[in-house]
Amino acid sequence: MRFSLIICTYCRAHSLYRLLESIKKQTLYPDEILIVDGSPDSQTEQMLNDHVYASLRYYKVDKYHRGLTKQRNLGVKKSHQDSEILCFLDDDIVLKPDYFKHLVSTFSIHPGAVGVGGAIINARVWKKSIPGSPKMFKAYYYKEWERKLGSRNVLRKRLGLLSDRPPGIMPVFSNGFSIGYYPPLGEIHQVEFFMGGVSAYRKELFSQINFSEYFQGYGLYEDMDFCLRASKIGLLYLNTAAQVYHLHEAGGRPNHFKYGQMVIRNGFYVWRVKYPKPTILARFQWHSIALLLTLVRLGNVVTTSQKKEALTESLGRIAGWWSLFFKEPGTND
Repeated sequence: MRFSLIICTYCRAHSLYRLLESIKKQTLYPDEILIVDGSPDSQTEQMLNDHVYASLRYYKVDKYHRGLTKQRNLGVKKSHQDSEILCFLDDDIVLKPDYFKHLVSTFSIHPGAVGVGGAIINARVWKKSIPGSPKMFKAYYYKEWERKLGSRNVLRKRLGLLSDRPPGIMPVFSNGFSIGYYPPLGEIHQVEFFMGGVSAYRKELFSQINFSEYFQGYGLYEDMDFCLRASKIGLLYLNTAAQVYHLHEAGGRPNHFKYGQMVIRNGFYVWRVKYPKPTILARFQWHSIALLLTLVRLGNVVTTSQKKEALTESLGRIAGWWSLFFKEPGTND
């Protein structure tokens, strides 16, 4: 299949260079690479002028067209008319050599797929379970593998607020298990959402939906929004053989107060994309989880060294939660 790669970037010239170098080593190389740059400076453009990458096209956008979803939509419009698959990568990703080979082949293995996600593997959270040993309350199990739940999920489990759905499937109160709860065993799983920074979609899908520009700038949860809408049109899969490293880059992220607001408001928004009319019980569960996780984050003021960041984000979450009672996300905001 002919496929295009779209990379949206903002002030991360070094990270983009690192990603492009890993793309050069791919066993299956993209038919075209589109760089959509929202940086106010020229460092990214200069880096691309200093290095040669086959089939690469560069687009610089002004401040009015800056933002992840806007830049992705531009990349879709600029992609080659004969491309069948559009792949998206965040600029702070590094690929294993067979990433595109496994990702693109999934569309042939599952002809009904409209989207496929890859797996981030640098967390190294999984270990083999000891045969015959009792299952631990604070662990998550998949086949013969296990990983720690994490203090937040352990607390939710004690309170009966933990999802009972598989990873990548949203429960009625949202806040489900991420796709990271599938170990990278090379298996393919049907899901409802995956990480937008390591994803691919059939180009024909974009004749029906686009990335929502409700998500301004950094665009927290914009990938879940798109996936949930896409899953109403066709099937989505996670291929854990398509593996990458996510080397989190601090540059380009919003301030902690704004981020806290986005966690709540954008989280509410994508929940309603999947469940526009939740039950009273589901509403109670969603708000309970939102407040519980806010209290946990507030507790980080005492338990972590980044006290200012924890406090600022917590205040942002509190402000975001109160704002829901005055104006819900998506109501002309």
